Amino acid sequence: MAEGDAYTPPEIWTWDEDGGGRFAAINRPVAGPTHERELPVGEHPLQLYSLATPNGVKVTVMLEELLAAGHREAEYDAWLVNILEGDQFGSGFVDINPNSKIPALLDRSQDPPRRVFESGAILLYLAERFGAFLPTEGPARTETLNWLFWQMGAAPYLGGGFGHFYAYAPVKLEYPINRFAMEVKRQLDVLERHLADHEYMAGEAYTIADMAIWPWYGALSKGLLYDSATFLQVHEYEHVRRWAGQIAERPGAKRGAMVNRSWGDPASQLRERHDASDFETKTADKLDGAG
Repeated sequence: MAEGDAYTPPEIWTWDEDGGGRFAAINRPVAGPTHERELPVGEHPLQLYSLATPNGVKVTVMLEELLAAGHREAEYDAWLVNILEGDQFGSGFVDINPNSKIPALLDRSQDPPRRVFESGAILLYLAERFGAFLPTEGPARTETLNWLFWQMGAAPYLGGGFGHFYAYAPVKLEYPINRFAMEVKRQLDVLERHLADHEYMAGEAYTIADMAIWPWYGALSKGLLYDSATFLQVHEYEHVRRWAGQIAERPGAKRGAMVNRSWGDPASQLRERHDASDFETKTADKLDGAG
């Protein structure tokens, strides 16, 4: 950017509703609902309202891993929240998550029903509720929580920072792209150095820390985020790629990545999930083909 093109902030900021790029419609400078809309409710105690973004995938992977581990009470209904259509601003969704971001979980087995929002909080809630994928004490528990909260703090630089300016902003600007690319490369190096000496993030056991990090940095290392593999030279992070590939082979991770997905290969799209059999009978290729 030439010096003469530098932006001078106005004295008072005002919102340009049409100037936010590809995903401008999903954000606004105020909270609260824009319209009345009740949320659908299925038959299971756990009701998930989500979309298969990396943050949404964290939770569906956890739920599918719990079911694979034999926790039958982890059966759930997963309802698609179309953020481009503003579903997250409906009154029912805002009641569960006042921040209007996916995913949001309602546990109807509790009296009164318990809302859980923020993906990291949902992972922690489910891990403690079912006693799974989170060590109960000692260094392993601390290490799991270290990496869980690392992801929650790091990913906004990847998604809202690098991803926004590199892939979605209406104008490509050198400074923010360079700034966030540098940070993402640093984060990948943090993971690379750690995973050189550890099978999983918390050591030898697969935990919610892996489930939190994999949808973001695993996808990035495999060239599946922002068409940025060459730009970031992700092939250099061989230990991250090993770890990401190992998780991708888990049946629970494979199923979890399909839930609430509404783009890409129709055979990998399970837009809503209400029963384990839906993976065989209700993927988009089968539903669209039947129509």
